[in-house]
Amino acid sequence: MRYLVVTENITLDGVIDASEGWFNPGDAGETDLSDQLAALEAQREGADALLLGRQTFEEFRGYWPHQTDDQTGISDYLNTVSKYVVSTTLQDPEWEHSTVLRELAEVEALKTQPGKDIVTTGSIKLVHSLMAAGLVDEYRLFVYPVVLGKGARLWQDGTPTTNLRLVDTQPFRSGVALLRYRT
Repeated sequence: MRYLVVTENITLDGVIDASEGWFNPGDAGETDLSDQLAALEAQREGADALLLGRQTFEEFRGYWPHQTDDQTGISDYLNTVSKYVVSTTLQDPEWEHSTVLRELAEVEALKTQPGKDIVTTGSIKLVHSLMAAGLVDEYRLFVYPVVLGKGARLWQDGTPTTNLRLVDTQPFRSGVALLRYRT
């Protein structure tokens, strides 16, 4: 059984909505991100599938395939990894190695196939659906030292109590910390 891993960039107060401009990795200035990039590379090596909601998929598709000077390896990974987009409206994904899934039962079936981790990122509506269906096996939270007080949260008001088990912590020189929890 493969793990379904939710990876999110998140503020201290649980916001994952980046519309307020708090998350801009391209604007790190003098901050050394090499340790953080190494953690992301390790995650890529442990995963052979990327699961996205339609909106995040379309944002990725509009950006990553066109990057020619990416030194991080992210664009190469995203262009070659098996991508799955959960959508009832998307017909042709128009990105190599992409498959459209229509319902969560197909995600559940994907988890039973041989392979490495299945990682999802962003895609808040999809993530909330995966959480409600009990399909998430691990959360990898890149916690940024920012408090917004508003925005879309990973755990919404009314979410049932969920006990998680901490399996790893990794602080980075940037002030970000990676927290890994299993269900």
